[in-house]
Formats: sequence, C-alpha cells, structure tokens
Amino acid sequence: MTDTARRTGRIAGLGGGLVGWLVFVEFTSGVLQGYYVPLLTDVARHLDVHDADVNWLEAAQLMLSAIAVPVLAKLGDLYGHRRMLLLSAALVTAATGVLAVAQDFGVFLAAWAVQGVYAAWLPLQVALIHSRSRGQADAAARTRRATGLIVAALQAGAIVGALGGGQIGGALGERFWLVLLVPGLLVAGVVAVVALRVPESTGRQDGEVDVPGVALLSVVLLVITGGLTFVRVNGAGELWPWLVTALGVLLVVPFVRYELRRTDPLVDFRVLRSPSMWPVQLTAGLFGVSVLGAQGPLSTFARTDPAVHGYGLGLSTSEVSIVIGGYVVSMLLGAGQFSRVSAATTPRVTLIGAATLTGLGYLLLVPLHDTLPQVLGAMVVAGLGSGALVAALPAAAAAAAPAGRTGVATGLTNTTKVLGGSLASAVFAVALASGAQGTAGSLSGYVTVWVVCGVTAWLAALSLVFVPRLAFSDRPEVAGVREVA
Repeated sequence: MTDTARRTGRIAGLGGGLVGWLVFVEFTSGVLQGYYVPLLTDVARHLDVHDADVNWLEAAQLMLSAIAVPVLAKLGDLYGHRRMLLLSAALVTAATGVLAVAQDFGVFLAAWAVQGVYAAWLPLQVALIHSRSRGQADAAARTRRATGLIVAALQAGAIVGALGGGQIGGALGERFWLVLLVPGLLVAGVVAVVALRVPESTGRQDGEVDVPGVALLSVVLLVITGGLTFVRVNGAGELWPWLVTALGVLLVVPFVRYELRRTDPLVDFRVLRSPSMWPVQLTAGLFGVSVLGAQGPLSTFARTDPAVHGYGLGLSTSEVSIVIGGYVVSMLLGAGQFSRVSAATTPRVTLIGAATLTGLGYLLLVPLHDTLPQVLGAMVVAGLGSGALVAALPAAAAAAAPAGRTGVATGLTNTTKVLGGSLASAVFAVALASGAQGTAGSLSGYVTVWVVCGVTAWLAALSLVFVPRLAFSDRPEVAGVREVA
C-alpha cells in the first residue's frame, strides 16, 4: 500500500467513517454552489428582472448566511455540531423546494436567501473533524488533510453542478421549475446521511446564544445592504443612500463594543486579537469578495453577446458551464494540493501563495477578456489559489482557536467570507448597472469587478505576512527545523 493510500485510509477512518460521509455532504454543497451559476441569466429571464438584479439574490443569500453561520456554529459548540448540521440540511431542503415553485421575485429571493444556510456546513464539519481528532499528536495536520479531502469533494461537486446545471438547463429550459428542483434530491440525501450515519462531536462548551448580538449583527447588515440597495435604485449620484451605507458601517462600532463586554459573545473579538487569528479572518473577508461576490458577474459576462454590446463571450447556458467547470477544476486541484504544499513549506507560506495566485488570476482578466481561452486561462489561475484558500482557512482557524472555540473560530472564517461576498455583490450590482446597455451589465462594471477582486486578494496576501511564521503547526519546533533546513 502506498503512503498516499495509507494516509487517505487513516483520514477516511477518522471517527468511524466520519469523513467518508462528510465527503458526500460537501459534494452536495458543491453541487448547490455550482449548479445555479450557468443558469443565472435564465433565472433573470424566468423572473423578468435585469441581469444586475441577480447580484441581489447573492447579496441576500450571503447576508442571511453571515447571520446564520455564527449562530449555528455557536449552537454546535453548545449542543452538538452534528445536530446543527442536520437542522441546516433540513432548512436547505425546504428552501430548494420553494425555489422550484416560486414565480414572484420576492418569494424566490427569500427562498434563495434561506438556501444559503448551507454555508454553515463546512465550518460545522471541520469542527466535527477537529473534535474527533482532538488529543492526538498530529491533530492540526489530520484536520488539514481531512479538510482538504472534503473541500476537494466540494469542488468536485461544484464541477458536477456547473456542468449539470448547464446541460439540464439547456435540455429542460421550457420546464424551468424542474431544472430548479433537481438539486433538492441531493440535499434530501444529505438529511438522511447526517441523521443516520454522522456521529456527534465530543465535548461541549458551557454558555448560551448571544441573542442581542444576533439582533445587532442583523441590523448592521440590513442597514449596509439597504443603503447599497438604495444606491442601486436611485443611482450612484445620490448622496443619501451612501450616507445610509456609511451609517451601517458605523454601527459596527457599538456591535464590537457590546461583544467585547460579553463573557460569551456571538463573535469573540478577543480571539480575533491573536496574531495567528486576525490575519486569517481578514483574509477570509477579503477572499469572500472574489469567491462569492464575483460568481454572478462571471456568468453574466460569459452570456453577454459581443455582437450586440461589443463585449462578452456570447456563450449559451451549456457553454457557460465549460468556463465555470474549468474554474472549479482548478479549485479542486488547489484544494487537493494545499496540505501537501503546507507540509513541504508551512501553512502560512501556502496561504500567502494561494492569495497571490487568486489576485493574479482576476487582474489578468482586465486586459485578457476578449476570447474564451483568455477568460478560461485567467480563471484557472484564480481557481488554483481559491481552492487552496477554501480548504486552508477553516483548518488554520481551527488550529489557532482556543479549546472549546473550534466551531466559533471556523464559523467565523465563513462569516467574514460571507460578509465580504455580501458587500461585494451589492457593490458589483451598482457597478454593473452604471452605464448598462439594456439588460446587460456595463463593461466598465465588469472591469471594476475584476480589479476589486484582484486587489483585495493581494491585500489578503499582504496581511498574512504578519502571521507568525510557524503558526498552525502541530509541533512548531519540528516545523522550525524543517523551515531552516
């Protein structure tokens, strides 16, 4: 048996087959993330809305996720991560069913937002894995390897979802409700798998859910997103919508002050002060701009007809899936290699390199967006870095978290990522609507999207320079010898 096979066997056997079942859960999460991307233009036509309004679907989903993920992560630490995984899977199943029958944009928007609860699956699973490996000498390394495996399953699911969504959308386009219903079958399978096969995490943290903190966070997000919505409706030239958005940003200050006074807060900002933690969380937020906020613009740019507008790729629904599939295949490769690269260098160096690649890919789109090979090549570069970051960030947070805070710390990486993506989606909607031609987004808006994604990724790489060089390692003294050698 090869070393790779033995290593995979040890990971899959963790917790009595825990990781093997979680592979299916995260595969389904990937299908959900990839399936709808090539269909976004069809969704806009189905609901009779502007292409730029697709971003509000993403913004609403990401905003609700930003609220739900820390709550579910906290409840997982208190009452069991498997229990919260089951609850979230049931909610996603119901929301996916509503999407198939919704004819009104408001109903579709609400169901789409609730479906975003699947964002909590990955941090809950990482917390489960970390809980089952706790007490072993190489707990952090085991968590990294297992996380890499389930994130690879996520990316494989996204590939299947993107390709399947494009093909099913092309074949069943006249019965669009059926196209929207297909992912619900897999999500129902997740409910069954978690209920029957996934063991519960061990150990519990004492405390309670910070309900006022949830309310304050909800107000902050609603005011910020509401302000950006008014910017979209009234135009970027109006001052008062920007003032509403600024008010939402200022409300972060009392939220932080309140959380710091709590002994058991929703978002533990004291944990964020750690030199190994704050750059990880900042990176997650900046990474969310591209990995979550840029999905819609990528799809709609690929569908825009260059013969009519002078830009875009003019691809069909099924052809868009090729672009999305190429991007996600590269994410799969990045996720699959991150633990190996971390072992050869350090987790910190891997994170910096991944963020740098992500930024480079998006910035390449600024001059290279006229042909399919150009766009596909740039997205492959971005995907390699993005895949590594998706796998590395929750594992790094788990390694840096204090005892009893694993769920909160891993959930926080997803929360900050979702916050970054939510704000980016709203801003991108404004940028794409500015100077738009008909239902298509403007070229200047797409260039803005790519520049913002590239710059934020490189800012993330810069922040990671401040992480202690041996952070996230199981045995720093061994890592130090290896790095010096």
